Amino acid sequence: MAWNPKFIALLLTLTAIDYWAGLWIQKTVGPRRIWALWISLAANLGFLGFFKYTNFLIDNLAWLAGVPSAGHHLAILLPLGISFHTFQSISYVVDVYRNEQKAITDPIDYALFIAFFPQLVAGPIVRAREFFPDLYHWRPPWAEEVQRGAVMILTGLVKKIVLADQFAGVADSYFNAVARTPGTAAAWSGTIAFAMQIFFDFSGYTDIAIGCALLFGFHFPVNFRRPYLAHSMSDFWRRWHMSLSRWLRNYVYIPLGGNRLGALLTYRNLILTMLIGGFWHGASWNFVIWGGYHGTILAAERLLGINREEEPATHLRPARTLLTFLLVSIGWVFFRARTLGDSLLTLHRMFVFEKGAFLLEHRHLAFIAITLVLAIWEEKRQVLARLGSAPVWVHALGVALVLAAVEVFGVTDQSIPFVYFQF
Repeated sequence: MAWNPKFIALLLTLTAIDYWAGLWIQKTVGPRRIWALWISLAANLGFLGFFKYTNFLIDNLAWLAGVPSAGHHLAILLPLGISFHTFQSISYVVDVYRNEQKAITDPIDYALFIAFFPQLVAGPIVRAREFFPDLYHWRPPWAEEVQRGAVMILTGLVKKIVLADQFAGVADSYFNAVARTPGTAAAWSGTIAFAMQIFFDFSGYTDIAIGCALLFGFHFPVNFRRPYLAHSMSDFWRRWHMSLSRWLRNYVYIPLGGNRLGALLTYRNLILTMLIGGFWHGASWNFVIWGGYHGTILAAERLLGINREEEPATHLRPARTLLTFLLVSIGWVFFRARTLGDSLLTLHRMFVFEKGAFLLEHRHLAFIAITLVLAIWEEKRQVLARLGSAPVWVHALGVALVLAAVEVFGVTDQSIPFVYFQF
């Protein structure tokens, strides 16, 4: 409402429809239950489709008709957080329909679930079964939880201001002027800069969201688990934006048939699920290609039998982790580039040698090296999980180092929005 008061009507309307749909489904016996489910899905996907994809549809219809699209665009503002709260609402209504969740009878409780401020704008996507036990059995957070929440907020602050925003300058300088920034080194360094930016930016936001929720006595699921240490693309999606991965698995992949219908249909379901996940991110063919790219690799890994969770042999782990990071980074080109032409030009430069400048500076390389060491240390030793039992002087030193890092390296002279606020 502080940004655009009109959009509160949208949020209240969808909240009312889904609250009513949950009650109708629970009280109704027989095939009529599905009507409430369809009404809820139509409302959520209809609003999401109108606000997010109308002008994309106009552009493509105009292209097919051979006419310019600019004069036909509608003046549509994307409501803040609509991609996230619609998915959260859908998960609730579907869970009630599947008899996996009791319908919420108090409309204020349900409205709190949808509009809870820490994760309303950019997740994580929280299921009702994770939220309402904390609400209905609420207790003040313990001292250890307050401590852990504060540590997560500070960690998110460093990830965003010190790391993500430093890399954002490099990524923006390249992807905002792809045609004017030649060179293989420039293409790779600009892409790696964005890979660093989006990880530190989005995981920083979710750290802050989870930490804020913890201070209020709510326990949100982990959303990132060191994804750039993944040893395959399947492992990457078990570590990256885990609440979205789980949502796509439970509400798209499994309803499509999952892996129950044979190998070929399993590959189809993986690709379709990731295409939908890509299109959810934005109204652009770049996002569709990004989703299809990931889906194709996931299907190939399943075909080759390298999609399992077990760790690879120790001597193979570094090579597989590096290969996975490079594959993920190639995908980020489509995610970040402003046009399909910019994406293809960047990929061409990445694999056909051209002279050009390397855009990352020494401090960026130092940030990558330091955070890589910390990530491997956390992967092996779970250091952050054990900080709660450390002496108070350790916590004081950690806070001092964080504030010093923000003061020395923090990008505070400009406002750089969180990447996922656009979704």
